Amino acid sequence: MERIPIDELARSLLESLPAGARTLQRDLETNFRAVLRANLARLDLVARDEFDAQARVLERTRARLEALEAQVAALERSRDSGAGG
Repeated sequence: MERIPIDELARSLLESLPAGARTLQRDLETNFRAVLRANLARLDLVARDEFDAQARVLERTRARLEALEAQVAALERSRDSGAGG
């Protein structure tokens, strides 16, 4: 998980606290970040660039599969038209 969104989320949590609690801001911010990182690390997440790369691989694989299916269909039609004559 990227560091910036965690920092933004921690900062957002801090801003939602009452003014009196903000005096503990540094400790709370450190704890918020630690808790967020620990819990997000347990999730089975991938980076966006890795997801995008895998999506491109899947697109190419689908295109190749469609081409192969078309070839098989053409071969079957060719075989069927040759057997009927």
